[in-house]
Amino acid sequence: MFYYLFEYLHKQLNFPGAGIFQYISFRAAMAIILSLTITMIFGKNLIEWLRKLQVAETVRNLGLEGEKQKQGTPTMGGLIILSAILIPTFLFARLENVYIILMIISTIWLGLVGFLDDYIKVFKKNKEGLAGRFKVLGQVGLGVIVATTLYYNQNVKTRQIYNPNEVTTEFISQNNLQTQVIDNQLVLTKDEHSTKTTIPFLKNTEFDYANMLKFVGSSYKDYNFLIYLLVVIFIITAVSNGANITDGIDGLAAGTSAIIGVTLGVFAYVSGNIVFSKYLNIMYIPHLGEMMVFAGAFVGACVGFLWYNAYPAQVFMGDTGSLALGGIIASFSLMVRKELLIPILCGIFLIENLSVILQVYYFKYQKKKHGIEYAREHRLFKMSPLHHHYQKSGYHESKIVTRFWIMGIMLAIVTILTLKIR
Repeated sequence: MFYYLFEYLHKQLNFPGAGIFQYISFRAAMAIILSLTITMIFGKNLIEWLRKLQVAETVRNLGLEGEKQKQGTPTMGGLIILSAILIPTFLFARLENVYIILMIISTIWLGLVGFLDDYIKVFKKNKEGLAGRFKVLGQVGLGVIVATTLYYNQNVKTRQIYNPNEVTTEFISQNNLQTQVIDNQLVLTKDEHSTKTTIPFLKNTEFDYANMLKFVGSSYKDYNFLIYLLVVIFIITAVSNGANITDGIDGLAAGTSAIIGVTLGVFAYVSGNIVFSKYLNIMYIPHLGEMMVFAGAFVGACVGFLWYNAYPAQVFMGDTGSLALGGIIASFSLMVRKELLIPILCGIFLIENLSVILQVYYFKYQKKKHGIEYAREHRLFKMSPLHHHYQKSGYHESKIVTRFWIMGIMLAIVTILTLKIR
């Protein structure tokens, strides 16, 4: 909203300094500052309100150190995170931008699914919360929205850049290439509406999901949306559940998400800037740079939430926060066309997810082969997810969180390095 106000002041009234709101970097910085302010100042009031409503976490008895101290800690703190993301976005982003609209929908959609889960746990006294199938239905619903928008919306395009000396006159006329000056160089460009994504580590290599169906014959492109829809649903469901599982000890999910958010913000900036994208030889996505504003709000919200969520936590984010964080990260990755980097960038979420899956299947295997008593005594991990395994091994949770953050930073650096490794 401020963008439109100051644009009017700048263009119509020539108000001194109003033009600074034209710069994405300035608005992203303001989004970070405001989101930090909301979480740190107004977060305290929300925590007190949650205490008065007796919105407290029921901590399961897992035999872990410090469990009793956590009993009664307010939950649904994800409301703080959602507020700190949405308010700066509404104030500083260009709200007609399709990517911003989609991120707002993603935030609210899975935030509501998580809120419903927490509401059932806290107010209905049902420890199971929202049934798993309804959670998955919510994730699938968001996947349908994201996939449909990215596939059909005509404002979602990539711009191919060609060197005039490397293409023929016939190629130029057939593809209706346009001339454009980038960094004082004349180039040829073409906007494409496609489902192409970037293959990590390989130069000049982009993958179109439509190619996965070439085996069906010449009509394979007719089914492109179907395969893309399945990919998007899988990514959103997997990352959202990964963030949800990671939210098991103080500060782990929020800190890890902040690291991922910074990385995605870098990708949005370079992919949405035609000069940087040309220099790095990566896909240029028009209008994507605006996502820097959302990324700023997201990172500020996660870091600010740590003010109260770092050990010992004064509030838990609950599913209201964790499901939304995962959905935001997944949707953001799809928009910057870097979803194939998720196994690296979201490596913490991945290993947490895998630890649960491996624990379950290994237990079933041992139970079938040797009986239930043997299976209980010979689990793959002392407890899953993985962070609980380390707790059972005697590590303090603050040390576990710090080391997971360090691993997350290393994975983020490797992810960013792929820009140059290509």
